[in-house]
Amino acid sequence: MKLNEIRAAEAKLLVRTYDRNPINFVGGEGVHLLDENGVRYLDLLSGIGVCGLGYAHPAVLAAIEEQSRKLIHTSNLFYHPGQAELALRLTEMTGLDRVFFCNSGTEAWEAALKLARAYATLRRSEGHPLGTKILALEHSFHGRTMGSVSTTHKPNYRKPFEPLLAGVEFVRFDDIADLEAKFSDEVCAVCLEPVQGEGGIRPVSKEFFAAARRLTQQTGALLLADEIQSGLGRTGEWCAYQHYGILPDVTTLAKPLGGGIPIGAMLCTEEAARALSPGMHGTTFGGGPLACAVAIAVIDTMHRDNLLDHIRRTGKYFFEQLQTLAARHSAVVEVRGKGLMLGMELANAELAKHVAAQMLERHIIINRTSETVLRFLPPFIVEPKHIDQAIQALDQILSSASAANLSAAVQGAHA
Repeated sequence: MKLNEIRAAEAKLLVRTYDRNPINFVGGEGVHLLDENGVRYLDLLSGIGVCGLGYAHPAVLAAIEEQSRKLIHTSNLFYHPGQAELALRLTEMTGLDRVFFCNSGTEAWEAALKLARAYATLRRSEGHPLGTKILALEHSFHGRTMGSVSTTHKPNYRKPFEPLLAGVEFVRFDDIADLEAKFSDEVCAVCLEPVQGEGGIRPVSKEFFAAARRLTQQTGALLLADEIQSGLGRTGEWCAYQHYGILPDVTTLAKPLGGGIPIGAMLCTEEAARALSPGMHGTTFGGGPLACAVAIAVIDTMHRDNLLDHIRRTGKYFFEQLQTLAARHSAVVEVRGKGLMLGMELANAELAKHVAAQMLERHIIINRTSETVLRFLPPFIVEPKHIDQAIQALDQILSSASAANLSAAVQGAHA
């Protein structure tokens, strides 16, 4: 089907949950997507952080082909080799002890929230005072299912579905005093993203992260680190919390884990895992043979190709080039992020919207988050030449926007 046919069919048949760009992608290779007219797009968003190895990576294709010939699905009532093999890799890279597999980031976060409540119940049964309150951060985004959206701060995500999960309170971002004031033994979990993604690519400070760890250890509450966007190497470490030297009780992974195949994972300590027993939580498709085989291939490829080192080098280069733009253009407020999880905040939302649209016109894919922030989540295999292409385009667009504003101001003065 061609683009106009697809748009007509979707307008009639799909629930209206997305405002799509009028482009029909039919293929991809490396860091590029290909539309129905044969036009190549440089994808610096990687499917919103999903395609870490880019498109049509040989390791991913080989894993899909090989596993699909063996077994695609069997229920979690039985064993298959993939879950234990993948869990071993994940526990080694994260420092945590046990894994629950699911299908997406929001499902992983739901599992983390349920674990926190179940652990609080277990602790109370053992004579330890621990309530059911959950603290999350302002500007947070943890997903769109009911529990996840309850810990997501932005009102436009929350309000249409209220009342949400009870007992959730938000702490001002990076405000230790506010965290301490709202923390008590009524709190069973503190939730944070080491680097907020949807919230504008904002790393928490080491001091705030350490305060959250200190408080939760004092009472036995769980520290939950959402690494759905920042994890699996995105920031130059397997998990962003490793930059801080702090081990949470629970973390969640998803986006790049399956190389485009849906898979999510919640990882936790042995102590926290005591709270869940057979029948308390589950999933039909989570941790299936195909998804596990591809995730194993992704991780093994990252090890083999030393992609963490590559991410650190190219991330540093990308950050420096964005800082150069900031020095050249007064409309750039700040450059933030770690590794290949970067954001450039602009002076206002209209400018950010204009720049993102103009980049797409130049066949470069980024997006805008938190209204004013241009978000860059390129595939892990991105090269400096791709970064240079993006920086040149951004420089031209910002220069044109600045000239247009100056022209408008001069015309207004003469009117």
